[in-house]
Amino acid sequence: MIQFENISKSFWVNGKRKTVIGNFDLTLPSGKAIALLGRNGAGKSTLLQLVSGNLRPDTGKILSDGSISWPVGLAGAFHRDLTGAQNVRFLARIYGVDTRSLEAFVRDFAELGPHFRMPLRSYSSGMRSRLTFGAAMGIKFDTYLIDEVTAVGDAVFRQKSRAVFRERVKSAGALMVSHNMEELRTFCDAGMILDHGHLQYFENVEDAIEQHQRNMRM
Repeated sequence: MIQFENISKSFWVNGKRKTVIGNFDLTLPSGKAIALLGRNGAGKSTLLQLVSGNLRPDTGKILSDGSISWPVGLAGAFHRDLTGAQNVRFLARIYGVDTRSLEAFVRDFAELGPHFRMPLRSYSSGMRSRLTFGAAMGIKFDTYLIDEVTAVGDAVFRQKSRAVFRERVKSAGALMVSHNMEELRTFCDAGMILDHGHLQYFENVEDAIEQHQRNMRM
């Protein structure tokens, strides 16, 4: 369960305050994989960072009764001067999981070769995404926050990423951002639309996708 109580978030942009999320109250059920839809710049990544605790809301609070991942696809949980392996070991200690097991899982999953022992600053964006996704999939969270990351890599790697994510959401919830509607249909049960600062929840992901596509045509 993730509960939003009177949440709002805004930023100063070119001397003007832009409201990304207006005051809203909403409770998301446990164990649901939820598609997060909205126009470019609507604030989807901002919402994921609020849920993860990386950002603080201007008003209100977010409550949860389970563990939540960092926003996978955004490298904010990783230090650019540490190697991939060092970042993974640090995360293992933070989240209280076995260091060697997590390191072995990510090393094999991310397929970074010698780069796994090199500083993160030397990685391409795709390599960083593979590392962050592998690290998140190696830890069993109650809710995964996924930001456009299952499209990384070649066809074989994408297939592997989707398979492990599908396995994780059998026993966990997720908030997933993707521009690929078929991917959202594959993984998600329900949907949310963030539009002009307002958040709307749909029990059926197909209803959310249809409304989002209507919004995009307007």
